Amino acid sequence: MAQSFQAVTHGITVQVQVFYLAEQSAPESGDYKWAYHVTITNGGGTTVQLLRRTWHITDALGRVRHVHGEGVVGQQPVLQPGGRYEYTSGTPLPTPSGFMTGLYHMRAMPSGEDFDINIPSFSLDSPFQNTSLH
Repeated sequence: MAQSFQAVTHGITVQVQVFYLAEQSAPESGDYKWAYHVTITNGGGTTVQLLRRTWHITDALGRVRHVHGEGVVGQQPVLQPGGRYEYTSGTPLPTPSGFMTGLYHMRAMPSGEDFDINIPSFSLDSPFQNTSLH
């Protein structure tokens, strides 16, 4: 079952569903993989374009990898008021758990004003993580 996470910034909702990819992971080699499906919905009254993304990916040992890039999955989608854009991507980790958080860097159209929206923090959980409580 996929976990779901959500954040709303400037009337734009970002929802993320996370899936552990057991068939692509190799726990014995320290290789764990996840897919995440993102839905971005423009609930505001202005057309916006997603220009860039910034991710902070943290593994279970606290090591952080920063990823910056143009658009998402090769696209810089434009969302009209009420519009929605969906994509699926993924990430590997060397540990059985971790988390991701980040920002989408947007532009309001036609004003050209740039602003950021939050990507909700979401956990990357595998069946191999240590779940004991102390």
